[in-house]
Amino acid sequence: MPTHTRIRPFNTKVTYPEQNLDNDLCQAVVANGVVYLRGQIGQDLETRESVGIGDVEAQAEKAMANIAMLLEEAGSSLDDIVKVVVYLIDPRYRETVYRVMGRWLTGVFPVSTGLVVSALARPEWLVEIDATAVISSAADRAANADRGSAADDEAAR
Repeated sequence: MPTHTRIRPFNTKVTYPEQNLDNDLCQAVVANGVVYLRGQIGQDLETRESVGIGDVEAQAEKAMANIAMLLEEAGSSLDDIVKVVVYLIDPRYRETVYRVMGRWLTGVFPVSTGLVVSALARPEWLVEIDATAVISSAADRAANADRGSAADDEAAR
């Protein structure tokens, strides 16, 4: 019996037909109350079409929307994110991407790592955002909201 759940499994030969690949992967894995997401990019998960070609802001928005959707499918939420890793192909994209992420993650306070890489899996992709979250109860979410309010109060002083 599996100890984890795989969400939106796929094979790379379908996702990347232009590349000679044949790997069974998925968009998310839930294991022991933790949600591990595949790095998300400017791609529609239903059609596999790239979106926002040449527009890092649109790609970051789509990546964050994908993250929100996958977390919901996993029984989690953006509020439950504990870590994000951002991959950029150009350091000049950092401010734009982090502003987009900031809008989606206001009050969440995850740990974050940002990396500049030479390329992503497809040349049109400019940013990839990887997230890890937990599955928390409603009581846990309420307690975290209270802690976030206290942190906001402290920062305002």
